[in-house]
Amino acid sequence: MDFILRYFERIGLFVLYIINELGSLIIYLWNCILSIFRYSVNLNNLFDQMSFIGMGSFYIVGLTGLFTGMVLSLQSYYAARIVGVTYMIGPTIALSMTRELGPVLTALMITARCGSSMASEIGTMKISEQVDALEVMAVDPFYFLSVPRIIASMIMLPIMSIVTSLIGIFGGYVVYKFFLGLNGTVFVDMIYKYIKLSDIYNGLIKAVFFGIILATISTFKGFEASGGSKGVGRVTTQAVVLSSIYILFADYILTSILF
Repeated sequence: MDFILRYFERIGLFVLYIINELGSLIIYLWNCILSIFRYSVNLNNLFDQMSFIGMGSFYIVGLTGLFTGMVLSLQSYYAARIVGVTYMIGPTIALSMTRELGPVLTALMITARCGSSMASEIGTMKISEQVDALEVMAVDPFYFLSVPRIIASMIMLPIMSIVTSLIGIFGGYVVYKFFLGLNGTVFVDMIYKYIKLSDIYNGLIKAVFFGIILATISTFKGFEASGGSKGVGRVTTQAVVLSSIYILFADYILTSILF
């Protein structure tokens, strides 16, 4: 009986932890939004973060998109050949990349690369009392540290998502034409026939939300750092894991709403 009670107690504590984390995140994001209206955005920090998130992540998201498109082309061919619809491989790859895989894979890769950096950088500043120094100098730490990262993520995630999708479609085309020996013109024509602008727009909307999620959670966890270098490592891990989980959860919610 005690074992069962302890089991339900753990479930209850976990639910309370999730609710508390969500509440804290919402309050934190609200404070960041208020700081935007309170002060002008620091453009130097914003451009630095845009460069870090965008250009700094180009190779990793490019390679991710390339190999994803190539694998999709192969897997789609094996399935489409059975029912004789190999001409549908192009639209399958294009729709998969623009609607789903482009935004999600881009967000996960940038979370792993940039989200961890955001959490560790702010966490190091927190434990070394640099955040306290900003407050002593009457500088809002949310305005100076969080807002540029959140806005930069909102701007750069859709752009990098487009890059991932385009490279993925190109990778699928290369496999389709040169490895499978199929007609490349059919690949392109069928994409033009079936893909719509709404598919692209909805993928970009997803990317904007994913950018907000990864930057908000990563910076929020950075401000929670305590306990020296071990604490920085802990919040960095939590930032990457939680961001990835919330991105996948938001992906399901947005997909059910948009499509």
